[in-house]
Amino acid sequence: MPIVIAGGSGFLGQALAKALAQDGHEVVVLTRRAPAMSHEGPRAVAWTPDGSVGPWAAIISGAAAVVNLAGESIAAKRWTAAQKQRIRESRLLATRSLAGAIERAHPPPPVFISGSATGYYGALGDEIATEEYPAGSDFLAHVSQDWEAEAMAAHARTRVVCVRTGLVLAREGGALQKMLPPFRVGAGGPVGSGRQYWPWIHRQDWIDLVRFAIRHPAVTGPLNATAPAPVTNAEFAGALGRALRRPAFMPAPAFALRLLLGEMADALLLSGQRAVPAKAERLGYTFRFKRVDDALSSIFGR
Repeated sequence: MPIVIAGGSGFLGQALAKALAQDGHEVVVLTRRAPAMSHEGPRAVAWTPDGSVGPWAAIISGAAAVVNLAGESIAAKRWTAAQKQRIRESRLLATRSLAGAIERAHPPPPVFISGSATGYYGALGDEIATEEYPAGSDFLAHVSQDWEAEAMAAHARTRVVCVRTGLVLAREGGALQKMLPPFRVGAGGPVGSGRQYWPWIHRQDWIDLVRFAIRHPAVTGPLNATAPAPVTNAEFAGALGRALRRPAFMPAPAFALRLLLGEMADALLLSGQRAVPAKAERLGYTFRFKRVDDALSSIFGR
């Protein structure tokens, strides 16, 4: 009974696939590129995530779980109208294909873990966002709502978990890697006002939380994949400076970020959510890294 991962070649997907393989699972990665023959790593199956169900769907029947991490990076390019459309369609169509495959599967997988984001809640101030908090109204909030709706189409045949992921911290890859250059030379610091909350999670906790969701039938619906103690951007910058033993007081002005990145600056850097993992903690998940200082110290070996 394999675990199938769509988006298994990315920053989170590769780490999850490796961890599940170490647990003893057979891992199958759905890829848009024709897979090369290899005896190392997870088995690859080519698919076309266009909203339809193709021959690849045979691997869904009898799978132990399906994990959906497919989608265009939200931070890869400036948000033109065309790029926003790619961000949206890459998530919705891939999820629709997987939900359709689950609908036809015999037997269906017992659980469908589908990606989402804390952007579901929109731009918030100090309000604490548990999984019960209402959805926001900006671009990422609308994408996340529709993304989750596509996943929930499978709930008649399987348990569905929508993992609302925050800022995932790891040394290689992800947002942290992009932040490091100015911090390493002592030019890092808060962005904008620094008062916006950044919901973060260590990548190991993210992996373990997905494992937890696969194993525990009580986990269903939205699940905040964030550490219990979200911090403001200024607090995060200070913690990163301490981990690197570098000063972290050089602010990045909001107007400059807006000139450089456009709409993406407000959505990804200048706003945030004080999201907390209420459901995970209520159901018994124990975080390895609750404090951002501990998480960053583990990453940089301090």
